[in-house]
Amino acid sequence: MSYQNAISWFEIPSVDLDRAQAFYETIFAFRMHPMDTPNLKMRMFPIENMTGVGGAVVHSNGFHLPSASEGPLIYLNANPDVQTILDRIEAAGGKILVPKTEISPEYGHMAVFLDTEGNRIALHSVPQR
Repeated sequence: MSYQNAISWFEIPSVDLDRAQAFYETIFAFRMHPMDTPNLKMRMFPIENMTGVGGAVVHSNGFHLPSASEGPLIYLNANPDVQTILDRIEAAGGKILVPKTEISPEYGHMAVFLDTEGNRIALHSVPQR
């Protein structure tokens, strides 16, 4: 078996799914896709050609809990520039925790924000070559 990515799927908890969907659609300027089951409501991030890493904002009646300080830190793709996404965060109801910061010339930039649900989420963009 070969692995192309360490991550294959992620889920970001929400308390208010409509509010979370509006936040992520606003900051990334895309549409999320609903996928609901009897026990889980999801708003999926777009996936190009259904390949690559996917994820969703979820509401699961307490199975997923938002956290500003605990658990893994997910880095979302902010190419071509982290700052483009950061510029939309506060107006959409979020809070910037770490501004655009260079990791290195080769590895690009990162930033961290708090979403409307209380989740600490990071952004990453790589230099254009």
